[in-house]
Amino acid sequence: MKMDWLSQRCQLPAVQSCSRPGCFTLLLAMSLSLLMYPVLKSLALQVHSAITGSYISGTHSIAFINCPNEQIAKDIARAIMDKKLAACVNILPRSSSMYFWKGEIEEATEVLLLVKTRTSKIPELSDYVRSMHPFEIPEFISLPIDQGNPLYLKWIEEGVPDK
Repeated sequence: MKMDWLSQRCQLPAVQSCSRPGCFTLLLAMSLSLLMYPVLKSLALQVHSAITGSYISGTHSIAFINCPNEQIAKDIARAIMDKKLAACVNILPRSSSMYFWKGEIEEATEVLLLVKTRTSKIPELSDYVRSMHPFEIPEFISLPIDQGNPLYLKWIEEGVPDK
């Protein structure tokens, strides 16, 4: 009895269904806009960069790759350069490493590669390094370049084709 009185007293408006084509179109447009946001943002940044000549943060990256010795480091660096996956590879001399491997602490001497490339090439570079690296799980870490010498960054672009 009380519920009937309450429902009569506080009647809520009926919920209208979204059966009109305009409502569906609006929902579709909103969904597509959300899905396309990263692409649209990237295009807007590229247009802005082209007009102003400014650098788009993250367009280029540095990859870190550890190798067991200098000869393997040179072989991997040469292969990366031959495939035009990098504009430059620095080979840093031996460094001591400590790491966990299969539950044990291991020590090793390794040679570090610093690879300068386009960020768009990182997946291909990573796959290529894994296919030729002697380690079961090679180190491959990349970081986007936020800022740098514009002429150097342009040089990276010229040395690494986008396609």
